[in-house]
Amino acid sequence: MKIKSIRAVELDQPKSEPKSKARRDPWSVDAEVANPMSKFPAYKRHRSLWQPKWKGVWVQAIAEDGTYGIGQTTFGRPVAAIIDDHFGPILEGESCFAIEKCWDMMFRMSKPYGSSGLASCAMSGVDLALWDLVGKLQDKPVYELMGGPVKDRIFCYATGNDTDWFTEIGFEAVKLACPYGPADGLKGLDENERIIAKTREQVGDDVEIMLDCYMAFDVEYTVRLANRLKPYKLKWMEEFLIPEDIDGHRAVREAVNWTSLASGEHLYSRYPYMRLVKDGSLDILQPDIMWVGGLSECIKIAHMAEGAGLQVMLHGGGNIPYGQHFTAATSNSPWAEYFVASPPGIPLGEAAPTGRAVPKDGWLVPNDTPGFGIEVIEESIRPFGY
Repeated sequence: MKIKSIRAVELDQPKSEPKSKARRDPWSVDAEVANPMSKFPAYKRHRSLWQPKWKGVWVQAIAEDGTYGIGQTTFGRPVAAIIDDHFGPILEGESCFAIEKCWDMMFRMSKPYGSSGLASCAMSGVDLALWDLVGKLQDKPVYELMGGPVKDRIFCYATGNDTDWFTEIGFEAVKLACPYGPADGLKGLDENERIIAKTREQVGDDVEIMLDCYMAFDVEYTVRLANRLKPYKLKWMEEFLIPEDIDGHRAVREAVNWTSLASGEHLYSRYPYMRLVKDGSLDILQPDIMWVGGLSECIKIAHMAEGAGLQVMLHGGGNIPYGQHFTAATSNSPWAEYFVASPPGIPLGEAAPTGRAVPKDGWLVPNDTPGFGIEVIEESIRPFGY
């Protein structure tokens, strides 16, 4: 079976209005989160002030018999153009089952303009669409194509700062978005410690706490904050440096040995991970399956990590079927992240797209329908609007 076409599309997933009443606005509406632009006062208050307004991108891979797979990525027009103008036309006519060949072709044909960043996102969307297509052609869920599930259910942690709501609905691990960074000086250090101390007091010793620093820190600030937070038993600190600072990650590792270090959501392809694994800089690798190169590249990263005794926990992996299937079938991926942006009081199932698997009491079981099990309304698929 050959590929008939691959194209960027827009897709309206079926979604019902929540029946429950929100208790308050979610934390994400107005929360300040430390970030790489915090040093510039005009853009410090909220990430929406500087992040691009590009919409999400879906990818449709269609086989000769009309069967199609659906992939997903982000960053709008630039990524859609790479898919429609370059990757898609060249991959037409290749075998639907030659996913590894198609990935290698995309990686190599993108060399003139670079295979990282936007090109890697485009590769991810195509790769995920092909895995979904093959699952449908073989009438198997993708985790079966990967060798079958290695766990009956997936332990999930909740990301966000509505900790009271997260523990109420059964999560036993929470990750906080760190509000302050170097731009806030000693007062910011004090406030970060206060928030972590309050959270530990709130949840007790039976709930794990992690801290997401979203590329906001330098080496010195990371080490100082890690020292401050030592009494509160953080499970890990995450993405504390910009991803390009490979040597800085090693410096933090040499100074901090009492908590795990995690990062990787803004790295592209397996190659940067190879250096971090070799240096022993991280304990947990966190690729984003919609950015790093898709499922194919996540599998390679997981194998690399397993050989070094490290864990892989995808960025946002619990929110999307792609990450759910990867985690279900990967032995060194013990947890899945579930980002909660919906208001407290709204059950997770009411906030998610129709048919989407969501955690219950902190545990998740992926859908077992063919491919990734993404529900699609045929009439909602349309060419990407530039």
